[in-house]
Amino acid sequence: MSATEQSATTSAWSRFVHQRRLVVGATITVLVILLALVGPLLAPHGENEVTGPPFSGTGVFGTDYLGQDILSRLLYGGGIILLIAVLGTVLGMVLGVLIGVVAAYAGGWWDEVIMRLNDVTLAFPQILLALVILTAVDQPKTWMIVVLIGVSHAPRVARVARGVALGLVSRDFVHAAEALGERRSRVILAEVLPNMNAPLLAEAGLRLTYSIGLVAALGFLGFSTDPDKANWGQMINENRLAISTQPWAVLAPVLIIAIFTIGTNLMADGIAQLSDRGRD
Repeated sequence: MSATEQSATTSAWSRFVHQRRLVVGATITVLVILLALVGPLLAPHGENEVTGPPFSGTGVFGTDYLGQDILSRLLYGGGIILLIAVLGTVLGMVLGVLIGVVAAYAGGWWDEVIMRLNDVTLAFPQILLALVILTAVDQPKTWMIVVLIGVSHAPRVARVARGVALGLVSRDFVHAAEALGERRSRVILAEVLPNMNAPLLAEAGLRLTYSIGLVAALGFLGFSTDPDKANWGQMINENRLAISTQPWAVLAPVLIIAIFTIGTNLMADGIAQLSDRGRD
């Protein structure tokens, strides 16, 4: 590594370390993801193992409505939610960036048509769109929920991506690439997208936050990919009627979802602030 590259790496790391929101948010997010990944290995009991009477004090957090260990269910229940949320966010970001950048680069009536259609889709609430589709199937598949989340995020990402791209497509380096005869796809991939990293990363953090909430809400409403599997949203629904006698059955998944969304929000805010400082 050259001295220039070393200096750039050191400078970037220094900015990251001194951006407290980003550090705290990234730490919380990574810890929750690790908990979801290794949770099944740490669980004291099986996912569906009955360890005591329903809503008893057996175990760290007690038991749920079937007598299953709440801590074990909590440790098992995060993997599928995070997987769907991450995949749905990635899909939404890819579709949204593609739509937004193409609209900004094409300009003219293409821009108007694409963004007006985008505005129509923005009128539909994300949860409503998901419910309309999922009620038409007997048992939702993982890929269905991923696609629904991605498609529902795409219009919102597209609006942000277009706004950022509009400030780039008229820059000299873009005109220079066009003058050299570069294809439009090459100009978008090599010249426009690399300069959109920071705003898009911040938007991705926000989209991930909304994805977690949406997946948990669908689980709460009974639209889980496997009713027999632990699911944080489903846990809240299953035990909500006994919250006064066994609050941990509801509070534990609520708190872990809340902590994760706080982490992703802080991370998104930190990236946005880091981007603003980089432009100063």
